[in-house]
Amino acid sequence: MSNLQEIKKRRTFAIISHPDAGKTTLTEKLLLFGGAIQTAGAVKSNKIKKTATSDFMEIEKQRGISVATSVMTFEYKDLLINILDTPGHKDFAEDTYRTLTAVDSVILVVDCVKGVEEQTERLMEVCRMRNTPVIVFINKLDREGQNPFELLDELESKLNIRVRPLTWPINIGANFKGVYSLYEQMLYFFKINKTKIEADVAKVNLEDEKLEELLGERDANQLTEDVELVEGVYDAFSEEAYQKGQLAPVFFGSAINNFGIKELLDTFCEISPIPQPRPTDVREVEPTEPKFTGFVFKIHANLDPRHRDRIAFLRICSGKFERGKFYKHVRLGKDVRFSSPFTFMASDKSVMDEGFPGDVVGLYDTGNFKIGDTLTEGEALQFSGIPSFSPEIFKELINMDPMKSKQLEKGIQQLTDEGVAQLFTLDLGNRKIVGTVGELQFDVIQYRLEHEYGAKCRWVPMNISRACWLTADDKPAMDQFVRLKGNQIAYDKDRNPVFLAESEWMIRMNRENNPAIHFHFTSEFKTEMAL
Repeated sequence: MSNLQEIKKRRTFAIISHPDAGKTTLTEKLLLFGGAIQTAGAVKSNKIKKTATSDFMEIEKQRGISVATSVMTFEYKDLLINILDTPGHKDFAEDTYRTLTAVDSVILVVDCVKGVEEQTERLMEVCRMRNTPVIVFINKLDREGQNPFELLDELESKLNIRVRPLTWPINIGANFKGVYSLYEQMLYFFKINKTKIEADVAKVNLEDEKLEELLGERDANQLTEDVELVEGVYDAFSEEAYQKGQLAPVFFGSAINNFGIKELLDTFCEISPIPQPRPTDVREVEPTEPKFTGFVFKIHANLDPRHRDRIAFLRICSGKFERGKFYKHVRLGKDVRFSSPFTFMASDKSVMDEGFPGDVVGLYDTGNFKIGDTLTEGEALQFSGIPSFSPEIFKELINMDPMKSKQLEKGIQQLTDEGVAQLFTLDLGNRKIVGTVGELQFDVIQYRLEHEYGAKCRWVPMNISRACWLTADDKPAMDQFVRLKGNQIAYDKDRNPVFLAESEWMIRMNRENNPAIHFHFTSEFKTEMAL
């Protein structure tokens, strides 16, 4: 099979949601419908086993970041589908942001009871930055939730995207009867069914007299009115608008009851994009190019001290990846090869001989990789679009054992290379400031520094609310700002200046007083407009 045929076969997407909206359940049911697993529960039960007596292993189990559940691959309708798992908990949002750089589309899960929540909004902001195609699955229709029209209004207003329902619910909660597919003109009848995937369907259009027989007069009339309103208010579905990230098709269902999944999966296979071009610092890389390129978007390290392996997750962007072949590690400027790269099939991983654009490859890492690293067949380019976002919590790292300073320095450098947190350095006193999006990360870092690097530390909270990366076309203006604000200027790992602000008011004031300075809330300066 040619490279082009292999590319056209592949679909790589992430499932994102607020915690408890049903992301893991939907992931599991897609694997069930795809035939990759035979029983429900396989995804949840495959998380990291507790191999050490520590609360931190429990943290990792709750997080569900085992290698086998980070990427799941299955075949369906002659397509090879890669699902990238994303943590729902906001403390691990940075993992999700980076995962979104490695996918070509997204399925967003929304709880019909809670609607659009804060974490959902933040995740969608990242999708909007890249115009990532989004399909929305409104879950838990068998519970008493919000009015469907109100949910659609909320999606449009809070997520800044036009929506188009492709299925429509018949009642909600205890009276939920099923959904009508506007796309297929089919009725799908709801049954509480957590184990089987057979569907009870009827082909019927809204003018058919049989509709009243199937649903009863009241529900048939209500469905007809609702669909007429949908057709009058919302734009017709356009595959082109969807693929440009301008229009999100919406499906309704109940993942735990296997309901609404097949219509979602079938439509996804029909409309979702094949592997897409990726921007670099010198040009755009097309997936059809003959030479291999790829980038590392995630690094996973076990907390079990008996298994100190690290896994780098590489997204293939062009060409063909081959086992045992030498590739250029662009940042280090050296050639590397991999004797046992592996791919993922549901709960198993297996050594792979070759991979194609859209595939995610697991590479055993001895410390050579950090997030964003690029591999090529020789060309010096760096994939862009893998930003760091401003953390929300900042603490100073204090060394508790001066005899272990080297170990502490090595440990914090390597852990922040993995994306566990962000490291900023204040030149005055060489003070190390660590920023995260959640308190949980500080516990993980402290534990790993002690058990993996033999270095003990403590944390001192900092009165900082935001970190803003700074750029300026006027170098003297930048030099003067850095000099005047010296005790609030730190540097990230690439020596980019960062303004550590105590409040939003301080950011506003400094922006107004220094119009020549651009303040950025992500590290991706080349693609982000100054905010």
